[in-house]
Amino acid sequence: MIEIRNLVKTYGTGNAVVHALKGVDLDVAAGEILMLMGPSGSGKTTLLSIMGCILQATSGSVKIDGRETVGIGEKHLPKIRLEHFGFIFQGFNLFPALTAQGNVEVMLNLKGISGGKAHRRSQELLEHVGLGDKLRSYPADLSGGQKQRVAIARALAGDPPIILADEPTAALDTHSGQTVMELLTGLARARGRAIVVVTHDSRVLHYADRIVRVEDGEISTQLEEEEVAA
Repeated sequence: MIEIRNLVKTYGTGNAVVHALKGVDLDVAAGEILMLMGPSGSGKTTLLSIMGCILQATSGSVKIDGRETVGIGEKHLPKIRLEHFGFIFQGFNLFPALTAQGNVEVMLNLKGISGGKAHRRSQELLEHVGLGDKLRSYPADLSGGQKQRVAIARALAGDPPIILADEPTAALDTHSGQTVMELLTGLARARGRAIVVVTHDSRVLHYADRIVRVEDGEISTQLEEEEVAA
């Protein structure tokens, strides 16, 4: 689903240049949960943002389902994001004035699904993440784990093939974090979704098929499923 080759991202020029990514190569397959780890400032969130067409690379290649996204122009990126990605953030990023169902419906509307169809689909998505009884609840009335499950339901709007998650369990207790990861694991296994998770959370590493460690803008190590389990 994602093919990255010789990916470079720099900020600034001259003596002030910062090399955020230094020639990264990485593939992400359908049905896989890949976790990106590394110290703060290592480049993992930059890598996730370029994968998701939020940031543009300085050079290199990023192919999403076979389509090159580096250098294609800013005006084309929103369409690629809508068609291919669901995003989950540590801070949930829910609209406080909208109910749980309203937050999901907004994304469905962006993807061209509206009216009664959006209403029914948003209810189905929230039921899928175990929040069928919270449709009319506002974010202020939800726990952290419930907010993150609303965010997952929103990320699933439009049935995207790729889910990108930035520290999705960092603000959650152990039980809520496990619930979130079990939902994501189910998506990878049953629905064949490619899932990339940036995390510092050692409690959830056993859910990974592969762990990639990023340091100083480069991939330093990769652990495959057997090594993760060990």
